[in-house]
Amino acid sequence: MRVEYYAHSAAVLGGAPEPLKEHLTDVAARAALHAQSFGAEQEAHMAGLLHDLGKYGHLFQRRLEGKEKGIDHWSAGAWAAITKYCHEGIAAALAIQGHHIGLQQAAKDSLRTLDPKSLEKSHPLFLRPSEVDTDLLLHRLARDEIVLPAAGFASIYQCSAPAAAMLDVRMLFSALVDADFIETEAHFDRDAAGKKRHRQPGHTLDAHATLAALLAYIETVASSADASQAVKSMRGDLLQACLCAADSKQGLFTLTAPTGSGKTLSMLAFALRHAERFGLRRIVTVLPYLTIIDQTVGNYRKAIAPLVGANRLNEFILEHHSLAGAEPESVEGKLDGEDAASRRRRELAENWDSPLIVTTSVQFLESLFSNRPAACRKLHRLAASVILFDEVQTLPVNLAIPTLAALSRLAERYGATVVFSTATQPAFTHLDEHVRKFCVQGWRATEVVPASAGLFGRTQRASVIWPELDRSASWKELADQIAAVETRQVLCILNLKRHALTLFQELRDRGSDGLFHLSTNMCPAHRRAVLLEVRARLLSHQPCHLVSTQCVEAGVDVDFPEVFRAFAPLDAIIQAAGRCNRNHLRPTGALRVFVPEEEAYPDSAYAQAAGVTRLLLKARGPGEMNIDDPGLATTYYRELYSLAKPQERNEKLREALRRQDFADVASLYRLIPNDAINVLVPYDPDAYAELAHEVREINLNRRWILKARSHTVNLFRPKPGAPVTGCLESVPVSRNATADDWFIYLRPEHYDPQLGLLPPQSMECLIA
Repeated sequence: MRVEYYAHSAAVLGGAPEPLKEHLTDVAARAALHAQSFGAEQEAHMAGLLHDLGKYGHLFQRRLEGKEKGIDHWSAGAWAAITKYCHEGIAAALAIQGHHIGLQQAAKDSLRTLDPKSLEKSHPLFLRPSEVDTDLLLHRLARDEIVLPAAGFASIYQCSAPAAAMLDVRMLFSALVDADFIETEAHFDRDAAGKKRHRQPGHTLDAHATLAALLAYIETVASSADASQAVKSMRGDLLQACLCAADSKQGLFTLTAPTGSGKTLSMLAFALRHAERFGLRRIVTVLPYLTIIDQTVGNYRKAIAPLVGANRLNEFILEHHSLAGAEPESVEGKLDGEDAASRRRRELAENWDSPLIVTTSVQFLESLFSNRPAACRKLHRLAASVILFDEVQTLPVNLAIPTLAALSRLAERYGATVVFSTATQPAFTHLDEHVRKFCVQGWRATEVVPASAGLFGRTQRASVIWPELDRSASWKELADQIAAVETRQVLCILNLKRHALTLFQELRDRGSDGLFHLSTNMCPAHRRAVLLEVRARLLSHQPCHLVSTQCVEAGVDVDFPEVFRAFAPLDAIIQAAGRCNRNHLRPTGALRVFVPEEEAYPDSAYAQAAGVTRLLLKARGPGEMNIDDPGLATTYYRELYSLAKPQERNEKLREALRRQDFADVASLYRLIPNDAINVLVPYDPDAYAELAHEVREINLNRRWILKARSHTVNLFRPKPGAPVTGCLESVPVSRNATADDWFIYLRPEHYDPQLGLLPPQSMECLIA
């Protein structure tokens, strides 16, 4: 009598369990389809057929009946991939092993432990293999008329350079786990007739039509822009340079152009023309800060709305970041409170199945080095895509080499085009030799804008007044200088929150008119409101004094006649200049760099970069510190890399890469190293009261997170016993459990209507 083996229990009460043969063949077919774009369909198909091989074991079938628990059903398939295919089976084995527990290690000793007979004696997770006889499982697979591909295919796992090799594994892993997620989901969402009901695929990119819509929008914006003719001309020339460069062959590009030159939309035009030219599938825009995502997405939506319609915009332009409420892992497994639109947004975010993605550096890069199924399942979508990094100068020096290596492999092996855009282009080519140790292609990028375009220095919108380095300014002196500015419109940027608060207080005490503050102590809704008011005052020539941290520098569109900047790394000073006379509506603006009375910096890397700027200023003198000369930024970065030695940073991460230890790499690759928590704050008392009541009544869910994000401040996780802990109420996730990363702030008086959250005696928990 033939035994039927099942992959999953019944979808609904009274329904039928899913035959294992059906699940394996469906996952294999979908995984092969995912991997087709990078030529690994045969290997992905094999991984799909073997990924649940252990479910042919008797113990797993008893687990489906509720008669067993603690069963390992994945190691058998991984072991079969190695024993049948040898080296060609390593990537599949790692992917199969990791589809439930995450990618582990590629070392031979680690792979040997996949043998079910060894696992029966000692399992690292204290589980039992579903069956120790792999040949028996393969026999049952064959009896289900499933035929494995013959050995001898070219595996994706060929490159010996560690970062590249690990990316290859992750791409195969992505194809497998996404296929497994989708097919499992479809089984449990069968229709009334018992047929699998798959999620609707995302929209495809019509690059030609989208580019036409974008160019029409750019023309409309240019004709109505409140900017000088010189700035408009510069923006037009940048756009043409981007459109011309888009015909260049795929690979690595830099886009170096002054602040305020229209990089955001010109870069998107490059991407669309490039996608049209080479048949690419999607565009991914990567931004460093949440503070500039609203602005970027707003422009994208205005440009593309006439093409796709307002109802389809959220699916055509997918935002995947903490403020979008579409994070697959934000409340893992808790889908209550999710309406149809939220579910659709989450589904698209899970595997980036949209033509245009907007995400953060943290989301993109940490996924690129992750080992977890949910984080990696979207990576296969990056093949044959254009990936745009804006404000790339924010990439941490200590992560530069592995990041460049992974992106170089993504371009070389997977047909992606990567663009690094900024006004202060890091000299990453200087690191090429070190990148080659982790990806043999190294880092050699082509500049989009030819030197002959002469964009830098064309307008000379702001003159820089450099300080005497041995003379510092007191907060009182600084406040006096700001108050004395004739236009009464001044932006002052500080390096630390406590400095910004001190200066703000000085100005407030003297009754400065139109005084505002901007920092991440303020929730996103608060920051948006401040920027709206600031822009309105600037346009109407009303008094406006904005005291801000560095959060205003990268991509925030404000135009002050005069800017003060605390001494900082050169790239930060140049970015600050981009907020000064941005639209060239005055003959010139003034950027005044000063040394504050307490010279301090957010961290050692920032201090070191400021030190390099100090050395350059001493060596060259103010007359040779021309921020409109891109060569100055190149010299600065070369000096910084010579001093900071990125190739010697993060030894633990580099060693984990060499070991190809996926779990350790995922743990060590962190753009934001400190553990942070989300805190609902009382910026808007009515919204705060409503959100606090709702979550206490119905518990944490995705829909609530979507509404709460704009009213949330991130804090470093406070130490036990810190005074701020008495002000935090942990958000419930069920009747008997609370979240460890979501809290309600209980003291409304600690949220200043101008300064944001100021927990008394707990300033150390504020993120700089």
